[in-house]
Parts: sequence; C-alpha cells; structure tokens
Amino acid sequence: MWSSAWLAGSAAPDDVLDALTPWAEAHDVVAADEATAAATDLPAPGAPVSSLTFLLAALRRAPRGAGRLVLPVAGDIRGLPGPGSFTSAAIAAGEGVLYGEAGLGVVPSPIADGVLRWTVHTVPAPVPPAEYVPLAEAEHELRSQVRQSTSLLTELGVARHRPGVREEIAAALRARPATHWPAGMPGRALRVLQQADEVEAILAAASADEPGGALSASAATARREALRPLDTAVRIARRAAVAEAVRTYAPTP
Repeated sequence: MWSSAWLAGSAAPDDVLDALTPWAEAHDVVAADEATAAATDLPAPGAPVSSLTFLLAALRRAPRGAGRLVLPVAGDIRGLPGPGSFTSAAIAAGEGVLYGEAGLGVVPSPIADGVLRWTVHTVPAPVPPAEYVPLAEAEHELRSQVRQSTSLLTELGVARHRPGVREEIAAALRARPATHWPAGMPGRALRVLQQADEVEAILAAASADEPGGALSASAATARREALRPLDTAVRIARRAAVAEAVRTYAPTP
C-alpha cells in the first residue's frame, strides 16, 4: 500500500521508510540472481546488500504502482504468477508482493534479530490478472468466521484446558507492530485489516499445543481442519483490503 501511494505521488519516500520501521530495526535489499541484479541495479547474491531506497528506485518501473499482495499456503496459491523463483520464495515465506507491470516480485524474510531482508525477483510476463474479491464480501465472510470462532474454541476444548486463552489473544494483538497507514487509507479496508489481525490471534491461540501434549493425533487433525476456514478467511480479507487500498492510491485510468 505504501509503495502504491508513493508511486502515485500520495506519499514521500521518507514516509514509506518510516512506516516500515516498526516491523524491523533494519531492512536490506538484494536481487535474487545475477539477471535481476543487472535489470534493477540492485546487489547480486553475495554482494554487499543495499537499502530500501534502492528498492523504491527499482519499483519506479511500475507504470501505475500496481502492487499485488500474495499470501500463499499449501493448497492455495492464488495470485502467484506461475512457476519461478518468486513463486517458490513467496510460498516458502507465506507472503510477497507482485509488481506485474514492472516484472518484479518482492519477498520479505527475517534473517537476524531485528533485520528484515527484501529479495527482488524477476517475474516473466504476462502475469495473470489478480482474483477480484469485493471487500464487502470478504468482510462478511470474516465476520461470519469471527462469530464461529468462539464456539469452535469451546468445542475444541481450548478454553477449557487453557483458561487464560483470552488473555493470550489480547497479548498477541498488543505485541503486533504499530502499523502506520498512508493518508487517505480507505476506512473499510482498515477495519477489515484490523479484524483480520483479531482472527489471526484467535487462530494462534486455538492452534497452540495442549498442555502436556494431551491432544491425540486424531483430535489435532480435527482441530486443524475445523480452523482452516478461519485461516482462509483471514488471507482473503487481507488481500481484498490491500487491493482496495491500492486501487484508491493508484487507480487504473
């Protein structure tokens, strides 16, 4: 969202850099291979790393700043461009940003305490269009899953065996980095992202191992299957909210 706002002239470069600070004390940037390094003027693997400023310069190639958030997991790789280094890296990380018109894909990964590395990949054209999910639809599904989550936790015995689970969820939300948004962030998109954070915290609490490993293998499998719709709803909601914001900052003519 920040790169889209910057490329559209709605945010300054320093605003983008400041917005990323809560997520890591230091950020560095490298190209995934020699060919990408030559195309982007970013450091090749093994060379001294670069900074986010140079990543922003590379993204200037995107005609309209059309960044696409991808949140792939096994069995659900929607939004990815097809086989390639970006797809493999995004699946391994569980996230990435695709700049299809620029032919670039970026994947963040923590490499040390307080250090986040952004690896830039070349993405072959053409990139298939992103799946469109109306934000209202994504929000409705997420709210439905939120309503079901309390009963799920009870049915799965999480609250019974771990009476402090609500405190765990609240603590997980407090521990998230303080996110800053560009000016003009759509209110509905922001609300959906906040709801997604809440559901993710519920998921983490519900997925945690039982004390003493008391949960049987069959019960653990049943729990994972029961919680899968929650995880899917979170990823769909986040993609839809980010896509809505990108359209706001960098509308298609």
